[in-house]
Amino acid sequence: MQPGRDISVLIDIMARLRDPKGGCAWDLEQTFETIAPYTIEEAYEVAEAIARGDRHDICDELGDLLLQVVFHARIAEEEGAFAFPDVVEAVTRKMIRRHPHVFGPEEARTPHLVKGLWEKIKAEEKAERAARHGGEMPKSLLDAVSVAMPPMQRAVKLQHKAGTVGFDWNDPRAVLAKIREELDELEAEMDRADKEVRKKADVRASIESELGDVLFALANLGRHLDIDPEAAVRATNEKFRKRFSYIERKLEEAGRRPENATLDEMEALWQEAKTAD
Repeated sequence: MQPGRDISVLIDIMARLRDPKGGCAWDLEQTFETIAPYTIEEAYEVAEAIARGDRHDICDELGDLLLQVVFHARIAEEEGAFAFPDVVEAVTRKMIRRHPHVFGPEEARTPHLVKGLWEKIKAEEKAERAARHGGEMPKSLLDAVSVAMPPMQRAVKLQHKAGTVGFDWNDPRAVLAKIREELDELEAEMDRADKEVRKKADVRASIESELGDVLFALANLGRHLDIDPEAAVRATNEKFRKRFSYIERKLEEAGRRPENATLDEMEALWQEAKTAD
């Protein structure tokens, strides 16, 4: 079998890998559940390649993500549930339906009007989905937010949904004040843990809860500033990696290692790396 530019080649490769006679032992034992973490990981790697601005890596990582789609579709086809063409048909139908201003008679000349049409059509789709599952609609406005999303991203989605009915601040500085309040509560809980004789599990649970409140409020601030908190943390992670690598490199040039350096020495090198940035 030779590489090719047609999607049918990838579909055939996956069929071969999943063939009980002569297929790959690892691929054969996979299920929706076991490959779901890989699907999420590949989506993150696409995002990382985009953040780096590496077009070659974006192409490569998009291929890995597409493989995950084909993998899921193959498992479903073996179960008799659906196949890859059904996935393509479903998404094309959805995109045509959600853009009546492009493919139909509706008019929407501004992004605001487009968003309004999009939300209206998505609501109709949710009602249809509920009908397929016995007619039961979500009990809460927030039930539609997937629990499988990364936590910070899900926090933003939950906050946005609540905001659509007016449960929201209208000033980012009000959110900033809330963050300070949550930080005070976290510090108070840490002080209380130092003073009181309590079970270790109780201490951990209470501090974890307060820390969660701080992170949730920080995600909310990112939303109000129109900054994706996931992207912001991703960028900071890379910044930390580069600066710490600078510390390691400078110590190595001096014939030393981080574990043999003092915190003051490493802090001085950190400031050098920060200035270089």
